[in-house]
Amino acid sequence: MTTSQTQILDAAHAEAYRSTFAAADPMRSAGDELPPGWEGAFFPFAVAFDDLRADGTPARDGILPEIDLPRRMYAGEDTTFPGTLRLGDEVTQTAAAGAVVEKTGASGRLVFADIERTFAVDGEVAVRSTWHDVFLGAPSTPARAPRTDPAVAAGAAWLETVALDARRLFRFSALTFNTHLVHYDRRWAREVEGLPDLLVHGPLLRILLVDAARRHAPGRRIGALRVRLTAPTFVDREIRLCGTADAARVVAVDPDDVAVATAEITFA
Repeated sequence: MTTSQTQILDAAHAEAYRSTFAAADPMRSAGDELPPGWEGAFFPFAVAFDDLRADGTPARDGILPEIDLPRRMYAGEDTTFPGTLRLGDEVTQTAAAGAVVEKTGASGRLVFADIERTFAVDGEVAVRSTWHDVFLGAPSTPARAPRTDPAVAAGAAWLETVALDARRLFRFSALTFNTHLVHYDRRWAREVEGLPDLLVHGPLLRILLVDAARRHAPGRRIGALRVRLTAPTFVDREIRLCGTADAARVVAVDPDDVAVATAEITFA
């Protein structure tokens, strides 16, 4: 199954992201290059309200088959940047189902599903991405505590901090038309999903990691990106973005020294 959306990369939309999450970046206008990763702030989830699942994620999106598990999470992605997107470009995003694999883990049945996307201008692909989602059953037992590793932050060549409060989470949901309740409905997050608080968006962490890498590798072009989410992180908790000297690896670490997300970056 394949879907297609066409959108003009509007400078006002890019500014809404920048002013909320990347204030140190310069303002951009039509004709300026869209930073790699920022395409993730465009192309809203185009699903009719009646085609949403109870948790607000797509049930019938014209891409993946319906999967009879109640929870859906972003787990990471593999992306390449063969071209350049610019503000003002008319971009066509095409999305198709990739591999769908069912497994049984410690918490029961789960399904890994890939979505393969391209972003093209005048037929030329500028971004090619495989997004990895995981579908899970209802939480039945307390989650196992994630492994801590103080050495990640202690051994970093550079470190930045970011705090994501409920206002920022709501803005990212609004920018992407993401209605997943775990990001803005505390009752749902706590009582239904069994989480301690609102969940930070995985796709937002992905852009923050890439933005940090750009700031510490000025003048270098990002050619590919591999992101893996390894633990959840929650609202109002300071996140440290810890990078290597060459900015080829950036890890998001929470206040408990848990690595929650990793980006491996290849420069062109």
